[in-house]
Amino acid sequence: MTELKRILHVDDDEDIREIANMALEMVGEFEVLQCACGQDAIEQAEAFAPDLFLLDYMMPDMDGEMTLNELRKLPGLSDVPVVFMTARVQKDMADNLRRNGALDVITKPFDPMELAGHLREIWQAGSVSVS
Repeated sequence: MTELKRILHVDDDEDIREIANMALEMVGEFEVLQCACGQDAIEQAEAFAPDLFLLDYMMPDMDGEMTLNELRKLPGLSDVPVVFMTARVQKDMADNLRRNGALDVITKPFDPMELAGHLREIWQAGSVSVS
């Protein structure tokens, strides 16, 4: 894998988006595109060309898995790694997401000062174990 630079973050909670944006752009120095719903992400993802999808698992209309399935259909995005975020993490759900290709599942609330570093660690671990 190349260096992690561009993250597409999708979360329906405005407060989470603001905190994550500060954590990822200011602390992590990533280029971040944020979307409030799956449909917005689908409309903007191809032009943004992210290195990583960071998706809220529970969203109205299109949940994180549905959003990922649609993003995967876009040209050039079928192999973009994904990390899910959720406030209601259950071990079997998280294990299932990992079995289905997610690099990891991050529990909300997250530590804003640690988020960028955590994603870099996940990215590095994924570059070894994900084909």
